[in-house]
Amino acid sequence: MNLSEIKLVATDCDGVLTDGGMYYTEQGDVMKKFNVIDGMGFELLRKAGIKTAILTAEKKPLLQKRADKLKVDYLYTGSKDKLTLLQNLCEQLQITLEESAYIGDDIFDVPAIEACGFGCAPASAFSSIKSKADYVTERKGGEGAFREMVEMILREKGE
Repeated sequence: MNLSEIKLVATDCDGVLTDGGMYYTEQGDVMKKFNVIDGMGFELLRKAGIKTAILTAEKKPLLQKRADKLKVDYLYTGSKDKLTLLQNLCEQLQITLEESAYIGDDIFDVPAIEACGFGCAPASAFSSIKSKADYVTERKGGEGAFREMVEMILREKGE
C-alpha cells in the first residue's frame, strides 16, 4: 500500500487511544485516560485533509465528548462489527478500503485491520492481533500509538 493514498484514518478507542484501563468512581462513573499526543494526531490529519473516525463497541457519553474535543469527523459507538462500519464509511466518502488506514488492538478489530489499505496494531496488542497488521507501532495504546501511525502516513504524503 502506498501510504500517500490514504484518505481516511480510523481507530478503535480502548486499547489504542487509551491504555484499555477503566477507572470506576464510588458513584459508578467510568473514567478513561486519553493522551494529548494522540489528540494532536487528529489535528495533523485534519490539517492534511484526511478524514478521521473512531469505531468502538463502547457506548458511553464520554466518547462523544472526546470525539467533539478532537473534532473527529465520524464517531461510531456500540458496534463490534468494525469492518462493516469501515466499509459503509468508505462507501459514503466514495473511497476504497485500500485508501483507508485502521488501528485496533483486539479480536473485533482484526477484520478491519486486514481489509483496509494500511492495518495497524499498537505494541500492547496481543501477538495474535499484531500478526494480522501491516505495521505494529513501537508505542503502546494510550501512549501515542495512534500518533505514531499518523506521523508515518503524513511522512509518506510529504506533510
